[in-house]
Amino acid sequence: MNFNGLTIGFGMTGSHCTHDEVLPQMKRLAELGARVIPIISHTVAMVDSRFGTAEDWKRKIKEITGETPLMTIPETEPLGPSKMLDCLVIAPCTGNTIARLANALTDGPILMAAKAQMRNHRPVVLAISTNDALGLNAANLAKLLAAKDIYFVPFGQDAPEKKPKSMVARMELIPAACLSAIEGKQLQPLIVEKYRYSPS
Repeated sequence: MNFNGLTIGFGMTGSHCTHDEVLPQMKRLAELGARVIPIISHTVAMVDSRFGTAEDWKRKIKEITGETPLMTIPETEPLGPSKMLDCLVIAPCTGNTIARLANALTDGPILMAAKAQMRNHRPVVLAISTNDALGLNAANLAKLLAAKDIYFVPFGQDAPEKKPKSMVARMELIPAACLSAIEGKQLQPLIVEKYRYSPS
């Protein structure tokens, strides 16, 4: 895979338990030649959790990309007029972000970046991580699956016995999904095995 000359926006939302899966893919994109522009939600920017402090995440992101994360709506709004991003990936993409994006709510920096991309008919790639993908958020997921300029990192159920409505993307497929989206194609298969059932 070759990302030379491409600029990839990388939006991280507050599924803190998934960040350790996501950061290696941010690093891969940079190693493959992309300029990676990090964009983080208010939750990532401000909330400390058992998975790490906000300052730790921001430091790691800057070390990987060489860029200071964009954290506000005014910082991300110019992405539209400048047509800076060849692709925007949102990883992890929480259920909250899915719901807001599906209903045209633009109240945070990542949602503004997505709106900026779509106004230019440029790809937005979602790497979902949500406990209610097969619950109330299923309707929002369906809207986005049918939406123009929106693509998905292939995803599957991650813990069907304990969390039967939960689905998570295969984060290692982020670079391939981005390249496919830039070509106007959804990486297939879309629904993949994230979890293997072992009968007792």
